[in-house]
Amino acid sequence: MDDELMTVPEVLATLNNVSRRTFYRWRELGIAPACIRLPNGELRISRRDLRIWLEQRREVAA
Repeated sequence: MDDELMTVPEVLATLNNVSRRTFYRWRELGIAPACIRLPNGELRISRRDLRIWLEQRREVAA
């Protein structure tokens, strides 16, 4: 389901165990996937937004 909301640890695992520190650095730099902040302060990332974010970073071999 593309509209499923993922937790930060789920996203990190999907990205082959990118570190939490790296993910939050990407957020500081404005290059992380779009996030939703819940009322309790936790972040969620939609599976669709993560997929789009990854597709935008695809490189074609030259």
